[in-house]
Amino acid sequence: MATTSAPSSYPSCFSKPHSNLKDLNKTQLSYGPILQAKLTKQWRGFSSIGNGPRIRIPNKTEHFERRRRRNDGVVRCTAEGLERGILVGGGRRSSSSTEKVKVNVPERLKVVAMVAAVMCLCNADRVVMSVAVVPLAAKLGWSSSFLGIVQSSFLWGYIFSSVIGGALVDKYGGKKVMAYGVALWSLATLLTPLAANHSTTSLLAIRVVFGLAEGVAFPSMSTLISRWFPTQERASAVGLSMAGFHLGNVAGFLLTPIMLSSMGMSGPFILFSSFGLVWLMIWALKVSNDPKDSSYISKSELLLIQAGKTDSPVKNDKFPPLRLLLSKLPTWAIIFANVTNNWGYFVLLSWMPVYFKTVFNVNLKQAAWFSAVPWGTMAVSGFIAGTISDNLIKTGYSLTLVRKLMQSIGFIGPGVALLCLNYAKTPIAAAVLLTIALSLSSFTQAGYFLNMQDIAPQYAGFLHGISNSAGTFAAIISTIGTGYFVQWLGSFQAFLTVTAALYFAAAIFWNLFATGERVFYD
Repeated sequence: MATTSAPSSYPSCFSKPHSNLKDLNKTQLSYGPILQAKLTKQWRGFSSIGNGPRIRIPNKTEHFERRRRRNDGVVRCTAEGLERGILVGGGRRSSSSTEKVKVNVPERLKVVAMVAAVMCLCNADRVVMSVAVVPLAAKLGWSSSFLGIVQSSFLWGYIFSSVIGGALVDKYGGKKVMAYGVALWSLATLLTPLAANHSTTSLLAIRVVFGLAEGVAFPSMSTLISRWFPTQERASAVGLSMAGFHLGNVAGFLLTPIMLSSMGMSGPFILFSSFGLVWLMIWALKVSNDPKDSSYISKSELLLIQAGKTDSPVKNDKFPPLRLLLSKLPTWAIIFANVTNNWGYFVLLSWMPVYFKTVFNVNLKQAAWFSAVPWGTMAVSGFIAGTISDNLIKTGYSLTLVRKLMQSIGFIGPGVALLCLNYAKTPIAAAVLLTIALSLSSFTQAGYFLNMQDIAPQYAGFLHGISNSAGTFAAIISTIGTGYFVQWLGSFQAFLTVTAALYFAAAIFWNLFATGERVFYD
């Protein structure tokens, strides 16, 4: 310890212009000049050693420990981009010393919110035509058979663009492909009433273009979520995105009749195409293909995302090896699952109102809620499925086991519900069973829907396109085939039994050959 003749000559840390205590202003515990002087007086002591006074300077540990107990401090917590100021201690404090709470929403949450919004728009744009086609058919004098052709024209383009769109997503990323898709389908939506007034050929052509544009939505969604979310959060992210998709039905069914009555035939088409253009402007400015390319993401969130990925897919400029992909049974497990899911989904979607009218003689106008309730429950159950899946993965269960469990619930549950439907005696009981069937089917979102990223992250978009095209073809066959099957056998119950059997067969195939491990490497 140094000894001086006078306190003023001692070169202490308090008297230095760039002392350590002054530098505390740069730390999380800030002291002003007055407080600094007070501390100087408090800590400075004198004692005699020989002929001169001795100054006692506390070490840093003593200083911070005593100061922590006697004064207020501000604790700053930072986790995944979330910052907040928390006051601790019991001393006096003025209102000016209280820091404002600052909350930063994780960037990946903003991305999935944008994806959910566009998936809602994607489905709502489909529903607009399904509702508007009724007065349009009456106006133009279409027959029932031609009405079916108009309705199915969307699928003509959709079935081909899924594969092409998937390959484009793998090469250029989900942001660009999704943006071009939204721009094109919004334009097609806007031009639909004009095309209908011009000619039938124009209407069919614009519907094919609409289907081509929407075919890229699911591959883009799948790839973007795999880039932006760690493995243990992807199921929840897909659940949120698909909740938006299912709520698009609700938005379309609620808003389209209002717009038709208030603005005429063009009203709903103008409204939803405008939503698409607004979304597109925000998307172009705020979202990137990969979190590492984002200028908005925090370093802590980026590290969290990267640490939670088992594989880091690379950009691949080569055309996906179709023969190689189709040579593995896990690929066929995904394709069979997609076929089965779309078969059952579109059978219930297309024929549910007719089923209630034919079997129970229910007035479709009075029973509109029979068609509305399942979409709301699917949105909720899909998110629940994703949350359960992510929690199981976080607790240590293998990816393969979790994918098989979610897919089994999504197939066996609807199969059992459809078999029980044969014994329903009231429309209420039938509606409950159909709602259960559709709600449980949403568990497949945490099964085969995510499995493409598990087995082939570098070809996930293309693989999604292949399976989605096969599923779309199954949807066309099941939708058309149901009518012929019912006419041939005179019973809905028989076809529902066939659909249940398909669910069970797909569940068995999935549990035998599906895996959560990576199958295809670069």
